Formats: sequence, structure tokens, C-alpha cells
Amino acid sequence: MINVVLYEPEIPQNTGNIMRTCAGTGVKLHLIKPLGFSLDENSIKRSGANYIDSCDYTVYDNYEDFLSKNDGEFYFLTRYGTKTHTDFDYSDISKDIYLVFGKESTGIPKEILKNHLDTCLRIPTNDSIRALNLSNCVAIMVFEVLRQQNYPNLLRYDTFKGEKYLEE
Repeated sequence: MINVVLYEPEIPQNTGNIMRTCAGTGVKLHLIKPLGFSLDENSIKRSGANYIDSCDYTVYDNYEDFLSKNDGEFYFLTRYGTKTHTDFDYSDISKDIYLVFGKESTGIPKEILKNHLDTCLRIPTNDSIRALNLSNCVAIMVFEVLRQQNYPNLLRYDTFKGEKYLEE
């Protein structure tokens, strides 16, 4: 199973977008408190559109609470990582994969990262910015894992118009 972990997310619009991505890909979302917003805020609903009810998510009191209830392969997204997101093999669908993302302002604490140096990774950018938007990073990572797993349980064509829509 693929899991997205948001460590103390601050911006409701990012979390709403991430909820929509998770709902559309069958990925489980884990939210670690404190959250910088309420999950019932209009901005969450607006960003996630009508898909939030389809998102499988769990909220944890803190990082220790999250760790006590989850086990698998953990990958930590950080601008300080020295390996790229494509340097890893995520193809084994029998493994529980956790993609851990930090809060928008400060990322994942160094105290957590230094214990996982082998699985700290970054999405390459040039030096014009510090990092990409959180919801964009989540989408890039989720679809890299899904690509390596050959998009299990995802549709290969639009079910509303049909597979041959463009040919008609």
C-alpha cells in the first residue's frame, strides 16, 4: 500500500489538493498534528472539491503516535536529501511504502531526518527556488511510485466517454 504522510501541515489548500490526489489514486493519507487548520474549513473542501469523502485518512496526535501505529518502508522528502526521488525502487506492491513530507515552512525536523539518511530524497530543482509546492511534490512522488508499480487499480481510459472517444 502507498501512504502519504504530512508532518504538521500548515496550509489547508495544500492538504485539500493532496486529499484529492489520494482519493483519485487510492493512496492512504496520514496527518500528523498539530495541523495549521481545521479539517472542516471551507478552504479544505474547496481545494479537495467533492472528493474529500473518498479520501482514506487518519489523524495522529504526534509523530510518535504515527510511528506506533504504522510500519513499512519510509522515504523522507527534504530539500536536504542527496538522492533523487527516482533513485529508489518502489515497484514491490507487497510493501507498505510511506512517503513522508514536512510542514510547508520548515519541512521535517532534522532530528527525524538524521535517523533516516539512506532514505532522505529530493525532487531536483534549480537554485531559483528552495523547493516546489507541497501538493505538487506529493503528486510527483505518488505518481512515480504508481508508475513503477504499473498503476495498479487505476483506470487507463475515461469511463464516462469511453476508451474509443478520441477515435470517434
